[in-house]
Amino acid sequence: QVQLVESGGGLVQPGGSLRLSCAASGSLFGMYTMGWYRQAPEKERELVATITPVGSTYYVDSVKGRFTISRGYAENTVYLQMNSVKAEDTAVYYCNFRSWNQNYWGQGTQVTVSS
Repeated sequence: QVQLVESGGGLVQPGGSLRLSCAASGSLFGMYTMGWYRQAPEKERELVATITPVGSTYYVDSVKGRFTISRGYAENTVYLQMNSVKAEDTAVYYCNFRSWNQNYWGQGTQVTVSS
């Protein structure tokens, strides 16, 4: 049984930084694309960033140049470094591990950007 656990969310002021972490417990087999999604109140869940097994990254336009996704040394971890955050970044952030036949989600961590 694989479980993903996010951490690092919280309250941050506009312009500040936050680092989200996601660690998988259990046995992961094969190669996974890791990603971060977010869901703001009354909005649909949206893709924020992904990183493939070979390190290729993708970012939604609204976070390009501000957020950085990376994989940990242990291949079961993924991070999201959030810099220059804005009020519109406020959302619940979810990590996702996806392979050709498996798809895992974390429980989410709240990020609130407010002064």
